[in-house]
Amino acid sequence: MDLILWRHAEAVDAAPGMDDMSRVLTTQGERHAERVAQWLNERLPSEVKVLVSPAVRTRQTVQALRRRVELCDALAPRQGVQAMLQATGWPDAPQPVLVVGHQPSLGMALAHLVGGQPLAQAMPWRVRKAGLWWLRCERRPHERVGVVVLAVRTPELQ
Repeated sequence: MDLILWRHAEAVDAAPGMDDMSRVLTTQGERHAERVAQWLNERLPSEVKVLVSPAVRTRQTVQALRRRVELCDALAPRQGVQAMLQATGWPDAPQPVLVVGHQPSLGMALAHLVGGQPLAQAMPWRVRKAGLWWLRCERRPHERVGVVVLAVRTPELQ
């Protein structure tokens, strides 16, 4: 199974009284999301499942991908890594899954899946805004699940 973790691009700071879920991307965030989406569109298989947090900034981040997306409440801020991994079907989903979500959940997932830290003790890895990590779960008979990092991208990389 391939699991791609994509953090939302840069968003405006919440104004007084503004709901965090309503924050929108900055102009730079829009450019960065477009750049990463272009990179993904050149590489993603057609059968990828795209799961997106219901926050406005994540929905805007994924727009340039121009693919069918599913809003997923389990990816909303503060829902936790366990909910996110369960929603993706990790490690047994039949197709690749792209998650567009938030810190610290994405960084906690990386600490757990790549770094081998128990979820209860995981310290989140830093994931840059609009950055992504492409992971692959590899299983061989009679072996534990192995995780391979296929790619790490930031919007600054061309």
